Amino acid sequence: MSDNYFLSSVGLKLGPEQVIRTIIDFMAADPERQYKITVGTDSQGLKAGQADFVTAIVVHRVGNGGRYFWRRCGNGKKYHTLRDRILEEVVISLAVAREFLETSKKFKVPVFDFEIHIDIGENGRTQPMIQELVGMIRANNFEAKTKPDSYAATKVADRHT
Repeated sequence: MSDNYFLSSVGLKLGPEQVIRTIIDFMAADPERQYKITVGTDSQGLKAGQADFVTAIVVHRVGNGGRYFWRRCGNGKKYHTLRDRILEEVVISLAVAREFLETSKKFKVPVFDFEIHIDIGENGRTQPMIQELVGMIRANNFEAKTKPDSYAATKVADRHT
């Protein structure tokens, strides 16, 4: 989560620790519920082979809504193939997930499930990449979800690309 800020769903700029405090407050409001925190990145191809990436952190109160935080980044690199761009989405999600969990160690966060969501699925041009990208996430000790279950990437992050 580095020094970059995230935006809340209502447009507030929050630093990494503020995101975690907001998530803790949300979870504390209904402590009997189960919670899932997910990270997902989506991208939009731009002219000249560049891409715009949006990463979302979603806290889901299972069965009863949630909150999300997002940020946009572009690194100026050129992505010549869809595979390169999707791979970069996963690399960004992994980095944000690791930084989120490391920063959260400073706080007493209630128990939650954690997943990384990938914008790929059984239908379409990304199907051949599923095994490789899910394996990459699992090799980093995270649970991976693909379409149709990858809402952090396919719905939340996609909304801001």
